[in-house]
Amino acid sequence: MLKIEIIATTISGSIADWSKVKQIVPLFHKYGFTDVNLVEVSSHEKARDAARAALENSCRYPISVGGSGTFRAVLEGCIDSGYPLSDIRLGFLRKGSADLIGKSLGMPDEIENSIRVLAEAISDDRWESADILTARVRSDRVHTHHFIGYGGTGIFGRIPYFTENRFRKLYKGVLGQFFGDLGPFTVGMCLALVEKTIKLVYLQPQITQIQVDGELVAEGRYQAVIVVNGYLGPDLPFSDKPLGSGEFYVFGIRDLGFLKLYSQAKQTLRGEISAHPVKLGFESYVAKKRLELWNKSNHMFPVNIDGSMEMTDNVVTFGREGSIPLLTSGEKS
Repeated sequence: MLKIEIIATTISGSIADWSKVKQIVPLFHKYGFTDVNLVEVSSHEKARDAARAALENSCRYPISVGGSGTFRAVLEGCIDSGYPLSDIRLGFLRKGSADLIGKSLGMPDEIENSIRVLAEAISDDRWESADILTARVRSDRVHTHHFIGYGGTGIFGRIPYFTENRFRKLYKGVLGQFFGDLGPFTVGMCLALVEKTIKLVYLQPQITQIQVDGELVAEGRYQAVIVVNGYLGPDLPFSDKPLGSGEFYVFGIRDLGFLKLYSQAKQTLRGEISAHPVKLGFESYVAKKRLELWNKSNHMFPVNIDGSMEMTDNVVTFGREGSIPLLTSGEKS
């Protein structure tokens, strides 16, 4: 009999999302899956531990219920278990502030439909392979994080500061309820832009080097550098490639000065910045194995890793390390 482990963070997503969790197990029972265990955790660290324990207890169907941070924690728990990732079917149930992975896998937002899709995917063994990315940062020591989805620096790296602590998660729930999945992200970006504007008065612009697979491809002042694993749905449509393409994609937004800053941010949120690359300072690169972003100011700077912020010294290194099957609807949002 198939064993399914539901790992849910207790505070993520909109107010309506918070009521989803109690419905999950009964809905799986409706579709004939009776060996379903629900674990509710209060932090990403505990979600990671729960995923590792589930796989060590013979579960091969871990389902993440939360946002991108929860999904990353469950992924890392799967890796921690040491079990062959090719034999795991990792699922995503949308309950977060920017459910990009869930949308890219075609998972509905409504709880009844999402459980139906997951149940069908499990029954039919319907999945797609996703490359696992790594982010290596250096602060007091070297930290390596695994993720599927997106990362970045500059303004994009600063956004989680305004959205990811416990108090801010409460207002994320309210914003998500009234303004949808990108409500908290949009507010976070606006606050990061305000902070950036204030800092322009007394901080010198930072120079960033972009090195792709060992080759220096660009250098200059950037408002943001964004890294994606492939297509992440309509809210971050920089790449149309599958998550398991064997590559990852790097997008730079040049610093064209204060007057262009808000226009760049607006077009990025609309997904239209790539249509005006010269006017809006948009660049793109493809990495096969390794990406290094060097900050030549020699100051610590923030890195966004699938919606969570880490601080690093003057470099962050992104890479690609293995793959894992993700349960999918077979349809793209």
